[in-house]
Amino acid sequence: MLLALYGHPFSSYTQKALVALYENGTPFEFRCIGPDTPQHAADWLKRWPLRKFPLLVDGDRNIAEASIIIEYLQLAHPGPVRLLPADPMAALDVRFLDRYFDLHVMHWIQHAVNGALTGDAIKRKDGLALAAEKLELAYAWLDAHLAGREWAAGAHFTLADCAAAPSLFYADWVHRISDAYPDLQAYRKRLLARPSFARAVEEARPYRPLFPLDAPDRD
Repeated sequence: MLLALYGHPFSSYTQKALVALYENGTPFEFRCIGPDTPQHAADWLKRWPLRKFPLLVDGDRNIAEASIIIEYLQLAHPGPVRLLPADPMAALDVRFLDRYFDLHVMHWIQHAVNGALTGDAIKRKDGLALAAEKLELAYAWLDAHLAGREWAAGAHFTLADCAAAPSLFYADWVHRISDAYPDLQAYRKRLLARPSFARAVEEARPYRPLFPLDAPDRD
């Protein structure tokens, strides 16, 4: 049975899982959650009532959470690109970076977005201000960490880069990565040029008007 992925093309965590699938050319069916596909939403909620996506379905197994989906794919449907190193300590470093992008970058993007979604001008302003403060801290650490590295964990594209790609893509929309962080800027450009993520970005392009903080006319 073909794998099925429930999600939305504009969702950062859906993109994270899509990058892993595209990296290895893994066959799957994408089931978009949206007003035009109520049958997908109904099936998704029956399988995962916590209302979070992405959700991967493999036979009678439902796999939630993007990081777990990527690890599951490596175990159950491995491809030529190994996204978790075989060495346990190296894998731990990759998992740390994956958590870093989710917790210290994407979390604050979502905080700003949530403030904008309230429709309250003060909450929008406060959400953006706190997100900018926290993202500056995250950017500074990442810029130093990335010095001399091609990818987040070193020479190879990994789970950490699957997390970094959508995180930094949207982070730069919320709080611009300044010239003070040249290594981080260059890394974001490499991620955008990676065919797997470039494909995800193009598939999400029609949905940019949905971004509540106004998507910039770039990328």
